[in-house]
Amino acid sequence: MHQKHITYKKALNKAMYLCSKAEKCKSDIRKKLYDWKANPAEHDKIINELEKQKFIDEERYVKYYVRDKFEFNKWGKIKIRTMLVQKKISETLICNALSEISEKKYRETLKYILKQKQHCIKGEDEYKKKQKLIRFAASKGFEPDLILQLLEK
Repeated sequence: MHQKHITYKKALNKAMYLCSKAEKCKSDIRKKLYDWKANPAEHDKIINELEKQKFIDEERYVKYYVRDKFEFNKWGKIKIRTMLVQKKISETLICNALSEISEKKYRETLKYILKQKQHCIKGEDEYKKKQKLIRFAASKGFEPDLILQLLEK
C-alpha cells in the first residue's frame, strides 16, 4: 500500500514552527520529516531552506545543548559528546562547545554530584561506597581519571 506524502509547503511550515519553539539540529528535523511522511526526496531541500532562513543553526544548537545538559542535567563531557555524535553533529562543533565549559566549574559540578550521591548511599563499606560513586559519576559522563582524582581528596 502506497503512503501519501505531505506537501513540501506543509512539511516546511511544520518544521519552521517546530524550530521556532525550540532549538533543533538537522538530524532532529530529518527524523520529524520522516515521521510526518514528508517526501524523502524533499528532506534536504527543506533542511537547506531552514538553514538559509536561520531556523536551524548547528553551531547555535550545539552551544545551547552543551550548556543545558551541563548546567541543568549535570552531565559530563563524555555523555554530552556521545549524545551529540548520535545526532550527527560535527566533531569540530562539539569540541568548540565543550571547550567553553570552565574547568573549575566542571570539577565543582562533579564534586557536587558526588556529594549528593554520597548522602544517598546508606550502610555500605567504604570500598562498595566508592565503587557506587564511580559508577554513578561515570554514568553521568564524567572522565574516570577525574572521578578517581576527586574521590581521593
